[in-house]
Amino acid sequence: MAQGDRPATSGGGLRRGLRDALATLAGTPRLLVALDFDGTLAPEVDDPEKARATPEARAAVERLIALPATRVALVSGRSLDDLEKVASFDDRVLLVGSHGIELRLDEPDDVLALDEDEREQLGVLGQVLDQIAGTLDSVWIEPKPAGFALHTRLATERHSRVAHLVAINELKAEAPEAKVRLGKNVIEFSVRSTTKGEAVEHLRRYTRATAVFYAGDDVTDEDAFVALTADDLGLKSGDGATAADHRVEGPAQVASVLSALASLRAAALEDSPHTN
Repeated sequence: MAQGDRPATSGGGLRRGLRDALATLAGTPRLLVALDFDGTLAPEVDDPEKARATPEARAAVERLIALPATRVALVSGRSLDDLEKVASFDDRVLLVGSHGIELRLDEPDDVLALDEDEREQLGVLGQVLDQIAGTLDSVWIEPKPAGFALHTRLATERHSRVAHLVAINELKAEAPEAKVRLGKNVIEFSVRSTTKGEAVEHLRRYTRATAVFYAGDDVTDEDAFVALTADDLGLKSGDGATAADHRVEGPAQVASVLSALASLRAAALEDSPHTN
């Protein structure tokens, strides 16, 4: 579905195809704006705890939050607790953590409840990955509610490659039922399977959205792009093959798109004041 590899912004403005698509989307009766965080609202940083949305992205998101018949959700691979800390939006923003395993909706509820077998698998995952990380420089493990992320962003290319190969091979033997998800400089291992595409479909039903805008930058966001329909709009942030409808260079351009969407949505709602 992607319209080539050319970014959809030019000279500080939006290309016509993207602006026209946003204008059409803005007129939908009930809009869901679902957004990845790292690499989309926030630039990638070496220390994930220091990631923050750009001021422009935050301002655009807050404008969207304030609009009627418009819901905003963050859909991240981060744990819910971690996402809440780095995003720090108010409670009107719906949160999806751990690729859909954890949800914080209008009435907060933790949907994660591991059974005995899953807890046992989780223990095995932790032991194996701790051993691998302990033998390689700048490779570290991030615990998550249903698994672990093996981070190699700061490692050398050789150590990163070794960590990936050893982790996958070891866990095939020790925890063959573990789910493996590849990302940018990270491999995630989980005892429960879900995707951002499933998360977007859940949010669509929950918000009764008539159309969805989704923006993301990672391999895991492709599941969400594939789940979109002809009435929706997908925006890829950065390089890489994608099923998204449009592409921009990075978080700065995502912020520009969100700002344009907020303006177009506000104008559309003024013209249709009875939208609910």
